[in-house]
Amino acid sequence: MLPKSQLQFIKSLHQKKFRKEHSLFIVEGIKSITEFLHSDYVIHGIYSTSKLEPKIDIFPKKIKHTVISEKELSSISALKTPQGVLALVEIPSQKPFTEDELRGNFSIVIDTVQDPGNLGTIIRTADWFGIKHIICSVDTVEVFNPKVVQATMGSLAHIKILYIDLNDFLAKTKMPIYAALLNGASIYETNFGHEGLLLLGNEGNGITHELLKHQTIGVTIPSFGHAESLNVAISAAIFCSEFRRSR
Repeated sequence: MLPKSQLQFIKSLHQKKFRKEHSLFIVEGIKSITEFLHSDYVIHGIYSTSKLEPKIDIFPKKIKHTVISEKELSSISALKTPQGVLALVEIPSQKPFTEDELRGNFSIVIDTVQDPGNLGTIIRTADWFGIKHIICSVDTVEVFNPKVVQATMGSLAHIKILYIDLNDFLAKTKMPIYAALLNGASIYETNFGHEGLLLLGNEGNGITHELLKHQTIGVTIPSFGHAESLNVAISAAIFCSEFRRSR
């Protein structure tokens, strides 16, 4: 049985200010935790119910593992239906990307995306298409938010994420910038070459006006029906697919 203070501490990590204070975030589910175990992330502890006992052999012995009750797990889980296991993972220090790191591939630049599910899905999509870097505006939803982490399904362990001033970053980059717009050139008629930055905007307001002055080309996914717009995560997937197809 966990002490009440430990339960309260873990539950506090649902909030951004405490994640930042303690440099820890929560990962839930066997699959996601396994991805972090096989990455450079540092796992501080694993908490699971007795029902998961047959599967705990996958966890390294050097990592502290605590068996807790289903009621305790439910009290610290960020999920409506807990998945039987939860890990505390260290938040790594931010390491700026060099232009050379981004060369020869496509990267995603995110401007003020607010929905955790959208950011998590974009990260998972990037992982699927072999995109290694995502650059976020400082006011984009925090990547270690439990809802973001859950939506990545472990892909966060494979992607390098950086939060920076996008205006400064885009002003300095020499890579082509493809801005996802409603009135740009057709994605199917654009030669994307072998590298570039995909700039995605906020769910409701699109790309911040001051960032558009840095675009080399505005690109759109043509509409063949009557929907007003596409979800930003869906748009990211279509763009990523087209990047790979064109290469």
